[in-house]
Amino acid sequence: MSDFLERLKSLSQKLNIIDLKKRISEIEDLSAEPDFWSNSPKAQKLMQELSEAKEQIKRFEELSARLDLLDLLNPLDQSSERLIIEKELKSLETDTYLNGKYDKSNAIFALHSGQGGTEACDWVSILDRMYTRFFESKNFKFDKLDEVRGEEAGFKSISYEVSGRFAYGYLKGEAGVHRLVRLSPFNAQNLRQTSFALVEVLPVISESAEIEIKSEDLIFEAVRAHGPGGQNVNKVSSAVRLIHKPSGIMVRVDSQRFQHKNRELAMEMLRGKLFALEEVRKKGEEKVMKGEYKVPGWGNQIRSYVLQPYKMIKDLRTGVETGNTQAVLDGELEEFIEAELRMNF
Repeated sequence: MSDFLERLKSLSQKLNIIDLKKRISEIEDLSAEPDFWSNSPKAQKLMQELSEAKEQIKRFEELSARLDLLDLLNPLDQSSERLIIEKELKSLETDTYLNGKYDKSNAIFALHSGQGGTEACDWVSILDRMYTRFFESKNFKFDKLDEVRGEEAGFKSISYEVSGRFAYGYLKGEAGVHRLVRLSPFNAQNLRQTSFALVEVLPVISESAEIEIKSEDLIFEAVRAHGPGGQNVNKVSSAVRLIHKPSGIMVRVDSQRFQHKNRELAMEMLRGKLFALEEVRKKGEEKVMKGEYKVPGWGNQIRSYVLQPYKMIKDLRTGVETGNTQAVLDGELEEFIEAELRMNF
């Protein structure tokens, strides 16, 4: 009990609960002014801030109330309640680590097949299922931007715009190479196969942000959308490809029916990629400039998913591991994500 109370006190200080309540009052006063909505983008941003602040206060106060009632429960109920409190405490503590420039932003989330051919494309489809289930568990909205199907199975690549509270902050640590070891379902000998996939995570950055993109540096192309037909036949000419000449970065979007909407989304992706490139440059990793990135293959993985000859998923950065591989592949990623956030705090 004393440990919970100490953590709650520390959490109150880190979340600045007193200042947060003052800020809520300030925004509510501003929203009552007659000309509040005259500047719609600013008003929407303030209302989002208000909603997030109220949600944090609500969660903190509900947690505090649970702790106040804990000693009144019988021992059996106390044990169950402690697990609930521990989970919510960890979740709120994790929020305090999400203080990066774009951690509150939405995210561009992409999966790319690496070494392994058809196996790697199938591995991308497994990761796609895992991550979309995780998005659902976090109440994140996710809209598909583009997909390129594999020749026999799975995807060569697939991308989403993920929207929700701290979407980029939660997902950014998943970026990197993911390695799978399993018995192959694609050969008659059922041999053990190693496959790789690259996870790419970028923040959604608004046009007003300080990332300069000159029109003369862009090549715009209208391209045919991927897909066998169906609804896609109505929008094949709406797909767009943008190439940023100075960096060599290319982005492609075909999710929307109208070309101008796909171009807007492509520009969001480009701004995110340029931001990531600049972050890498600041860290002195000049080798990935000009749009290059780590090859999804041996030696570059951040996490291994071994299904044969034993079952084990291990994050090579934090050391977190589990033998409950099915739960992770069903989207239970909180332990891995929280450990990575805590490591970099």
